[in-house]
Amino acid sequence: MRHDIYLYLLVMSAVTLAIRIVPLTLIRRQIKNRFLRSFLFYVPYVTLAVMTFPAILETTQTPVSGALALAAGIALAWYGASLFKVSAACCLIVFCVEWILLG
Repeated sequence: MRHDIYLYLLVMSAVTLAIRIVPLTLIRRQIKNRFLRSFLFYVPYVTLAVMTFPAILETTQTPVSGALALAAGIALAWYGASLFKVSAACCLIVFCVEWILLG
């Protein structure tokens, strides 16, 4: 099987351009449908969550430390902690839990 890098680049470019050009050519006016507007508003957040959530549990040595850090991160973010504080606390929790479990 021969892999052609130029074919891969062409397909990737076509898909990337299609995602950006097709909506501009098909939708000429402002979207007024409330459901569709809210759907389009939340698509980036859902996409980020779908890509991030499995990595949180699988990148640590034990899934328990990832799950505890996830729960703590959600709680800290819920109560208004900054992104730096949330990420630092999650890293510290993973470090401590894995130190206790694996140490």
